[in-house]
Parts: sequence; structure tokens; C-alpha cells
Amino acid sequence: MALLKIAKLGNPILRQIAKAVDLNELVDPESELQTFIDDMIETMHHEGGVGLAAPQVNQSIQIVVLEYAENKRYPGEISIPLTVLINPVLSDYSKETKEGWESCLSLVDFRGLVPRSTTITLNAYDRNGRKIQKTVSGFEAVVLQHEIDHLQGYVFIDRMKDFTKLSYQEEFEKFWVKKEETPS
Repeated sequence: MALLKIAKLGNPILRQIAKAVDLNELVDPESELQTFIDDMIETMHHEGGVGLAAPQVNQSIQIVVLEYAENKRYPGEISIPLTVLINPVLSDYSKETKEGWESCLSLVDFRGLVPRSTTITLNAYDRNGRKIQKTVSGFEAVVLQHEIDHLQGYVFIDRMKDFTKLSYQEEFEKFWVKKEETPS
């Protein structure tokens, strides 16, 4: 396995619509896609991310990996098992939204307050080409929306409504975390 280079904001690949993965290529033993998926997972773990989309590692194809088990950037969130999604599509976005602080490996030093639907339906394939369909909510729904946005050429700042809520990570920890922990 190998660590992959993270594409940073400004790299045109982050603004492209990613190509669908050919499922025949996915299950072809001669294909390098399974190795690429393993490299994505290793890179996500190494960088401390909870999700990673293929465009973030310079491949404009529709693959997303995610996993969450107690990460200092998102304390107290419910765990997400290691998940590999091929050609994911979201639908049935709830009208109810919730704002939450997001960050991104492609904008590594920034945090922003982003509104996201609280519940969505996911249709995708796993790394073996098996169909996945499920309705998700909470933190997993946020992570899915964030990562699948990358496949459509969006980054989290494109979804922000108020840029006064965009912060460097260090200032976020200094000024916003304390403010959010203080009872109203």
C-alpha cells in the first residue's frame, strides 16, 4: 500500500465531476482499483480524516471511503465502520437541516459552519460490486454529503451560508469550541 498525495483547494481536479467507475473493472483481478481503494484507506487513516473521495487524491472517479472511531476533530460522534462506496448517489434529502462545523483534507487548516440535511438515502456499490441502499442520519449523513460533494466538484465552503463562520483550525479551537461548549 502507498500514501497518496492530497489535492489542495485550487487544484482543478477538485472542481470536476468525477467519472463513474465501471463495475466490471472493479471486480477484474487485473484491475488496479482494489489497490487504489486500499491506498485511499491508508491515506485517510494517515491524514486523520473520517472520509476521502478519489478526486482528493487526484483521481476523478466516483469512489469514497469513510470510517470514524473517535477522532479529535469530531469528539463524541457515533462511530462509522470502514465503508467503501462506488458510484454513490444521494437522494431523499430531508428538508430538516442542521449546521455543523466541517473541515476537509483538501482545505486542511480550515473549519466552516455548513448546513446539511439531517437524513438522506444512499445508493451505491461496495468494493465487490454489491448494491448498497440505506437511509442514514446524523454524523454519517453529514460525512456522506461532504464526501459525495467532492464527486460533483464541490468543497464544503461552497455550501456555507455565512463566511464569518469560516475559521483557521487554530482559531476555531481558541474561539469557537469554547463558545460552543458554554451553556446558553
